[in-house]
Amino acid sequence: MTEASDRDALRRAALRVGLRIAAVCALLVVLVVAAAWLYLLQQAGQPAPSGAAMNGDQRIVIDADDVLQGMLLAGAGGIAVAGVAGWLSARSAIRPLTAALAIQRRFVQDASHELRTPLAVLDTRIQLAQRLPPTGQQLETLLGQLRRDTAALTGIVEELLVTATTGPAQQGTSDASSLARAVLSDVELLAQQSGVALRMEAPAPAPVRLPEQTLRRALLALLENALRHTPTGGTVTVAIRTPTTTVQLDVSDTGSGIRGIAPERVFERFAHAPTAAGQPEGFGIGLALVQEICTSVGGSITVASTGPQGTTFRMILPRAAASL
Repeated sequence: MTEASDRDALRRAALRVGLRIAAVCALLVVLVVAAAWLYLLQQAGQPAPSGAAMNGDQRIVIDADDVLQGMLLAGAGGIAVAGVAGWLSARSAIRPLTAALAIQRRFVQDASHELRTPLAVLDTRIQLAQRLPPTGQQLETLLGQLRRDTAALTGIVEELLVTATTGPAQQGTSDASSLARAVLSDVELLAQQSGVALRMEAPAPAPVRLPEQTLRRALLALLENALRHTPTGGTVTVAIRTPTTTVQLDVSDTGSGIRGIAPERVFERFAHAPTAAGQPEGFGIGLALVQEICTSVGGSITVASTGPQGTTFRMILPRAAASL
């Protein structure tokens, strides 16, 4: 949503609140008038009091106690109705603000998660440069990698801002095979620090109907999850296959598998599962973001297998034309 659309939404909400309160007040006036009219009709049907003039005139006798009682009842009813109308109107008025706060909170959560892995890669490269000052070709290679890292960070920030203001932008295509190789290269230093080997099985090319930056976000989230759950000496494998109309992308690890929670629940934001030590293990929002990306283009992500030998996450994405 833009600033102008926010103002329009708040203006419409204020108009609805005003009309609702005006309608309630009008209804209360009508009810009071109707009650008074019915009371007068009821009193008109009462017999005239003894000693009254018998000249044929119709007389209405109103008891002060009855009027006071009726006014008290009408006032109590009006207060109750006005209270309910005010409560409903307040809920209607703050609904746009609630939605705005939800969007803001979601953006902060997504940004903090999406930027964590690229920043970790960038920090690792800088530490490597500090320990082993590169020269010549090494320096050129390292500077090229740092530029790619900063470009990836810029792309992630831009996409997050676009998503937060106008919704997911899923127009575009990319080659899953070449992009997977690039992402594996990006996280190679993190894998080396954890003592985890990286493997890839992929044809060339594997075109999908998903923008390159969006697919990079999904792959980074899956690889981050796999590295986090793979012990030292383990292996993380990316395998890509191309059936007729879809592209299947598997990310497998050799961890201990998903335990203590139904596999389909790991795609919920901040899902937790108990561990052997009794402390809950959090899955964060990475897998939830991957699911949102896949479903936005008509794809899917599932837990293809899990157990003591490891876990495999499977993305199914619509295949694009061969030329990218």
